[in-house]
Parts: sequence; C-alpha cells; structure tokens
Amino acid sequence: MTTADLRIDAWAKVNLTLHVTGRRADGYHELDSLVVFAGVGDVLEIKPADDLSLTVEGPFAAALGDPSENLVMRAATALRARYSPGAGAHVHLTKFLPVAAGIGGGSCDAAAALRGLNEFWRLSADPAELIALGAALGADVPVCLAGRPSFMGGVGERIDAAPVLPRFWLVLVNPGIPLSTPAVFKSRQGPFSQSFRWRGALKDVPALAARLNEGRNDLEAPAALLVPEIGEVLAALRATPACLMARMSGSGATCFGIYGEKDTACSAAAGIRAAYPAWWAEAAPVVLAS
Repeated sequence: MTTADLRIDAWAKVNLTLHVTGRRADGYHELDSLVVFAGVGDVLEIKPADDLSLTVEGPFAAALGDPSENLVMRAATALRARYSPGAGAHVHLTKFLPVAAGIGGGSCDAAAALRGLNEFWRLSADPAELIALGAALGADVPVCLAGRPSFMGGVGERIDAAPVLPRFWLVLVNPGIPLSTPAVFKSRQGPFSQSFRWRGALKDVPALAARLNEGRNDLEAPAALLVPEIGEVLAALRATPACLMARMSGSGATCFGIYGEKDTACSAAAGIRAAYPAWWAEAAPVVLAS
C-alpha cells in the first residue's frame, strides 16, 4: 500500500565539534561529535511506480555518477527487501548540496529515503530497525535519521540528544574541491582526543560559540594540508561582520560560521559569493527539532 506523492527534505549535516577519540581493531575511528542540521539541503520526491527507480538532477547531480550506486537507491532497496511493501516507487533527487563536502549529503539523502519510503509505503517500521538499516549504509546515516541536534559517538552508532541550543544561523561555504574522508583520516597525526560534551542549556548564541571554542574539529588540520583552500574559506568567514566562530565540518572541505541573526548570516553569505564566485555559500537556520 502506498500513500500520495511525497516530498521530503534532506538537510545538511554539520559537525560543530568532531573529536577523534580512538581507533578500533577493525581500523574504524571512534568519534565524538556535536551534530546539527542546517535548513538547506537536497530534496527527495517520491511517486508511485511498479518498480524502484531513481532520477537525479540539480547543480551537483553530475558529481554523483551512476544512480544505481547512489545511497538513496541502496536505502530503498534495503528497506523493500526487509519489509516487502508489495509496491515500487520512483524517487527523484534534486541535488543542491556539494558532494564529498563534509556535510553528509549522501547520508542525509539515504536517511530521507528511509524515512520517506517508510511513510510512502505505510510500513510503520520500528525506528531501531531503520537505524540498523541506516548504519549498514554509512556511519552518518543514523544521526541523519535522528534529524535533531545530537551527540554522536562510536563510529556513528551511538546517538544522544544534545542539550537545548539557542536559535542561531549558519553560513556554509565550500571551495568547490571534493575531499576524500579516508584520505583525511590517513593524514591525521598525533594523539587521540577526549570526548567533548556538556549538560544544560546555554543562554545565548555567544555563549554557544564560546563553549564550542573549547572543542575543535580534529580533522581540520589534516584536511587543510590536502586542500589549503580550507584556510582561505575559514579566513573569509571570520572576516565577515558578526561571525562568532568558524570551523570546518566533518572531513571537509565545507566550513561554517555561526551567526546570531538571519540578516547578518545572509549578508555574510552574499558577500562571500560576490568575492569568491567559484565557491558555494549558503546561509541557513539550524533545525532544532525533527
């Protein structure tokens, strides 16, 4: 059984902090990260069909390659195999987020596909089962399924609700250079970090920025060795009026600036686009509830 045509947003994932806390015997790194979602992202549209199919368009569609290998298609196939809905679906993905950019574009798309097809096929799938399916697709998919500010631990499988955050805006900037996550981890050197978490609400956005400055992104320095333009992006963000802090997200190369107001964020994004027309720059509010 299916429902009517469905549209679902796949918001960009932003790592406000990212500490590499260890490495497991299987080679995967243990992480501790505060993750939020920005109100800018890809869009999935789901329509009835006899079989499963995927089409892709948008400014970053060409970077995705074969649609049959896309995480959206893999998520849809896994969900159908698990629940046998007795129907197909056509998914149309509009790709607005840069690829291999440290903002979880593929993972957010996969999570949106799992959530959307669960509703479209009226499966009422158990959330824990969706998380298990998501984890098999990628380490960031479980937190993208949560879709709310969260502390992420382990290799992505441990999700804890973050403290209440004040409302704030982000400016996301990518220099147009894809960055391989394995390459960034390979170039990381030095000791592992302690986890970085806190309890209790923060009174305002400056207090949030001050708290975040007590942490870091352990992948920022190794990523900047591979893509020196990351340093230019961070300098451009920090030079904008009212930017409270700037940092790289995930394994890069997208960086973010934190702003207290919509007007200052939008002005900053517009100024960066004008000064660096080859860069992708967007202002967006943080999504505080899923």
